[in-house]
Amino acid sequence: MAAVAVSGGPDEKIDIKSPTNASENVSITEAELESHEVFKRTEDGVDFRNVSWQFAAVIFLKTMFATGILSIPSAMYSLGALGGALSVVGWCFMNTYTAVIQGDFKTRHPECHTLADMGYKVGGFWFKELIGILYLVAYVLCAGTGIIGLSVGFNALSDHAACTVWWAFLSTVIITAAASIRTLRNIGWLTWAGFLSIFAAVFIVVVGVTTVDRPAAAPQEGDFDLGYHVIAYPSFAEGMTATATIFVSSAGTSAFLPVISEMRNPRDYRKALYICMGLVTCTYLSFSLVVYRWTGQWVANPSLGSAGGTIKKVSYGVGLIGLAVSGCLYQHVAAKYLFVRILRNTRHLQSNTLVHWGTWLGCSIGLGAVAFILAESIAIFNYLISLVGSICFAPMAISIPGVLWLFDFGHYRTGSIWQRLQYSFHWFLVVLGLFITVGGTYSTILSIKDAYATGLIGSAFSCADNSNSGH
Repeated sequence: MAAVAVSGGPDEKIDIKSPTNASENVSITEAELESHEVFKRTEDGVDFRNVSWQFAAVIFLKTMFATGILSIPSAMYSLGALGGALSVVGWCFMNTYTAVIQGDFKTRHPECHTLADMGYKVGGFWFKELIGILYLVAYVLCAGTGIIGLSVGFNALSDHAACTVWWAFLSTVIITAAASIRTLRNIGWLTWAGFLSIFAAVFIVVVGVTTVDRPAAAPQEGDFDLGYHVIAYPSFAEGMTATATIFVSSAGTSAFLPVISEMRNPRDYRKALYICMGLVTCTYLSFSLVVYRWTGQWVANPSLGSAGGTIKKVSYGVGLIGLAVSGCLYQHVAAKYLFVRILRNTRHLQSNTLVHWGTWLGCSIGLGAVAFILAESIAIFNYLISLVGSICFAPMAISIPGVLWLFDFGHYRTGSIWQRLQYSFHWFLVVLGLFITVGGTYSTILSIKDAYATGLIGSAFSCADNSNSGH
């Protein structure tokens, strides 16, 4: 009889003996896998397991189609239209594949709630802690991008009527309040509204940039250089910073893992993933190419301000909900990781106790405060996006999925030629992620240093207007 390895927790292994009958084997295995899911179906406490695959697809879309789309046009200026387009398509396909690896690993090991739990499976305690730190830092920084984006919107709509720090603080309060909703199902209406909001806002800008004589940030009189190039020749630092910016726009797939834990049927994960990544790839490519073609080097950052004052206000007005929900989802994912980490295997995890509520609100509010501090310390949108991609998402979205695959399919090393090619490719993923981590971090730090030296970035916690669309 065969044995199926299942865990009650990331550090507990159980051998389940399977019967000889194949159909009975499948049903028993699925039942056992279900019994070791992080959240159990319950009628007495908090039922987290109520997300359909269709609804999961919407959550994935809003998680992915967020602040990243607002920074891609400026990255295209460094890479050129051809290089930028190839980068968008290539990274979207790569991130889709590594998301499949993570989802399949989660299906085989259902007790894993996040990438950190998977790290324990393949590398023990210290690997889990390393990934856990990366995971928290990544999504807290992503929440910070939401704070910056929302504060830019408030500044744009109010004509900088108040200090930017106050707008950032208000943005933090809004994002934290929304992120403190406990279950993803109850955030549902926010994800729908958020996706439609940011999609409509970007679409308004895409149409708007084609209707103006010249970009809003360009000189309004006389000749000027648009700065549009099909092929560009960036320096290493410029190229790596732009590459990391485009990469991170579709690299947040590790945020999908907690959503799988709240799905009614986690094995429907791929349906939601393919719908999400297909739409993301098409919209990223088309929207960013149009904006770059019509604005060139004069693209605003974030790009919603690229078509002039009136369209800027319209797009930010329409997109405010989407910017807020982006930060909300990132902060929710980070807070949920801490929450489950603290209360796992206790009755408080799914019971409406004082400990349950105190832990959840403490995690959400505490991480919101950290996100606010980080956002105000690195207040330039695209550099913060690039830094997140290099330090956190390069290992989490490329290297670690390669390690997960090698853990489950290590025997391919001595298999057929095709199996050995697959084995080598996943080692390549590990190396590629490390290269992006080192090269991207180095380049982004150089870019941030230059930006401070030239005055592009002001001081930390600055009151200066950050809605710089040049109008």
